[in-house]
Amino acid sequence: MLQITLFPQDETFDEASGKFLPPMNGYVMDLEHSLVSLHAWESKWELPFLSTEDKTVEQTIDYIRFMILGPQPPPEDFARLTPEDITKINEYIGSKQTATTIHEDPRKRKTAREVITAELIYYWMISYNIPVEFQHWHLSKLLTLIQVCSIKNSKNNPQEKQSPSQMAQSRRELNELRKRELGTKG
Repeated sequence: MLQITLFPQDETFDEASGKFLPPMNGYVMDLEHSLVSLHAWESKWELPFLSTEDKTVEQTIDYIRFMILGPQPPPEDFARLTPEDITKINEYIGSKQTATTIHEDPRKRKTAREVITAELIYYWMISYNIPVEFQHWHLSKLLTLIQVCSIKNSKNNPQEKQSPSQMAQSRRELNELRKRELGTKG
């Protein structure tokens, strides 16, 4: 969880309306980058959050809004986020949040990447029997757990693809074994 404090602000002048605005109270935002916030954002925007496309300012503020645990601050408070606050939030979103390091075999790396959405992550959770409570974990930590489950599952159930010549050889060996067992010539 990340805490961002919006400090109190004295009375300010709004040049657009030509009026003084009342002072604003300080506010502490508890933020959580999780599958829950990702799902809420994707439900509203109908876009994959984890894509490489840049987000608009409105989409970014919306994601921060969905990350907030507890009551929502008034919309005007989001304008008080400083560039340092946004940097902290982005660093938090990009952090690993785990000691686990996965070393990928470059030969097994896929060239086309699957678009990852909240529903796909929920599918993976169901497939690996990951409790639904884990949807509140930091998203990077949850994705690392899913990767670990995938790796461990594939090591326990190896299903390496065979080349056509390997498959033909396997079939020949199986046919020879059956001929010997049955005492036939073919």
